[in-house]
Amino acid sequence: MSSGRPAGLPGVDAMTPNALVLTGRITRADVPGLCARLEALLSGAPEAAVVDCDVGGVVRPDLALVEAVARLGLVARRAGDVELRLRNVPAELRALLGLVGLTDVVRNIRQAPE
Repeated sequence: MSSGRPAGLPGVDAMTPNALVLTGRITRADVPGLCARLEALLSGAPEAAVVDCDVGGVVRPDLALVEAVARLGLVARRAGDVELRLRNVPAELRALLGLVGLTDVVRNIRQAPE
């Protein structure tokens, strides 16, 4: 008996294929474009209940990234109470979200592998 690889992409939940991937350095100027990307993603999947936001490729997490996460969370909620799930969250971003009190707003945070 052979066991093949599981179907689908590694690290992507088959039940929630909607994903927004953030990479590089996120600035305040990037936030409106990120929100527009999320709105487009959600308009193409009106039945979506969850959107994964992968922040593992972000360089130097700072308050601009925290602002982006907060605004993306608002966009998701306004689109019909969609849950924004953060994946691969660096320790620095987790600390900043806690410092500004957003851990309750973005409840589902999955830390980056160590």
